[in-house]
Amino acid sequence: MKTDVLVIGSGIAGLSFAIKVATARPDLSLLVITKNSGEVCNTAHAQGGIAVVIDRLRDSFEQHIEDTLKAGQRLNDPDVVKMVISQAPQRLFELIDWGASFDSNEVGEFDLGLEGGHSHKRIVHHKDLTGKEMVDTLIKKAGSLSNIRFEDHLFVTDLSIEKSNNKCRGVIVLDNRTKEEFKISSRITFLATGGSGRIFQNTTNPSVATGDGIAMASRAGAIITNMHFIQFHPTALYQKSLQALFLISEAVRGFGAWIVNAKGERFLYKYDERGELATRDIVSEAIVKELKISGEESAFIDCRHLDPEEFAAHFPTITKHCASLGIDFRKDLIPIVPAAHYQTGGIQVNQWAETSIHHLYASGECAHTGLHGRNRLASNSLLEALVYSHQASQKVLEKIDDFTIEDSDGFEMRRSRAYGADSQTLQRIIKELNNIMSFDLLYASNINDKEKALDHIKALQAKLNMYPSAGNQQHLELSNMIQTARVIVEHTLKFRIDSENGYIPNKAFRRKKSLELV
Repeated sequence: MKTDVLVIGSGIAGLSFAIKVATARPDLSLLVITKNSGEVCNTAHAQGGIAVVIDRLRDSFEQHIEDTLKAGQRLNDPDVVKMVISQAPQRLFELIDWGASFDSNEVGEFDLGLEGGHSHKRIVHHKDLTGKEMVDTLIKKAGSLSNIRFEDHLFVTDLSIEKSNNKCRGVIVLDNRTKEEFKISSRITFLATGGSGRIFQNTTNPSVATGDGIAMASRAGAIITNMHFIQFHPTALYQKSLQALFLISEAVRGFGAWIVNAKGERFLYKYDERGELATRDIVSEAIVKELKISGEESAFIDCRHLDPEEFAAHFPTITKHCASLGIDFRKDLIPIVPAAHYQTGGIQVNQWAETSIHHLYASGECAHTGLHGRNRLASNSLLEALVYSHQASQKVLEKIDDFTIEDSDGFEMRRSRAYGADSQTLQRIIKELNNIMSFDLLYASNINDKEKALDHIKALQAKLNMYPSAGNQQHLELSNMIQTARVIVEHTLKFRIDSENGYIPNKAFRRKKSLELV
């Protein structure tokens, strides 16, 4: 199979890129592939919105830049921060031109929201379904372009790399329906594979977030950067024995909700003068500390003092989900814990979304752009994806006529007869991995504990390798999860937090074989 441009992933990063290239060049063929159905992605789960400076009388690019740098502990790339934030209004209005709608107030202006770490109201949203609104809009727009084709249930097993000149020539995929494995050749390969939250004990991410992009890029030799920067969202709705937790949007705190302990006491001001409007890393760490002190299983969000009609109008999805669990926000506290939410590190890219492998681009959560630093400022991620996919589209349109599509290099379609380990075995290994990967491991454990975790992860990989993998997506996903977890722990071993200098090399880590970092 051949295509001019191959896009892996159907979230905001992949679709916005595909739309721009397809619109500018109707003569090019574009193929968007997903491992499950096209609408399953992290973007669709985004509740909050897009951070955009709209009110230039009260707000400014400079203030948004400062908020972003402060949230990232100034480990951000300042040039990238400036580029992304200055493009925000233009990228937003492109979305609106494509058909997206966002909430407005009684005078027809954007109903801007406030979220933790922001000094001003600048969050453009569609109730608490901003991500879904954007995905629906993009799918409809992409579907109207005759040179974009969608194929679901194709799992990418590996990138096809021409090692002599470090070029990506396409991918090898497994068709989950036929169990056939074949090559897709392309001039350009664009990774928009999302994050890796399913590696962790608790996560807000959907089932597809298994670190596939990081794993395949790592195997291909791409530079992977700062994978120890995993953001935990402080307010995931706690349900005992569940790994995947429902997200309570940052915007709920911006709306005026409080975070309290089991006694109903607010405690965040002990840790930061901004209280509930502190950044996610600070709030998450405060909650974890409070739970260790109290021995309780969760903290709580208190919405009882808020106007119930206004709250329900702003957050219909959250209200409905809580009600389905017997939680009435008007009189009940909502139990919450921090959960793995966003992969701030990833495949290293430049300002044009180019990776260290020629013809291979990356955007969205799988990419490391330098925008976020140690901690992502709320609602900057959808913006980042739009900007970097725009940047990538401009570079691809400039270069693509110089590239050719290679033949299949002798790769023949093959049907798998081996389907890997049984589901129960895979679930046991996944559970072991989830038990290893926690907030404490990344941010509170000592070197010895991290070393032990790394050895345990290697043992899990050895256990999985005892079984055949061909034809079994669950097996292949678990292998990617383990490989990505190993990268994360390697990176957190390589650096430590210093109160004056931020993240610095950890001299106590002496392993010979390590991954390249910037």
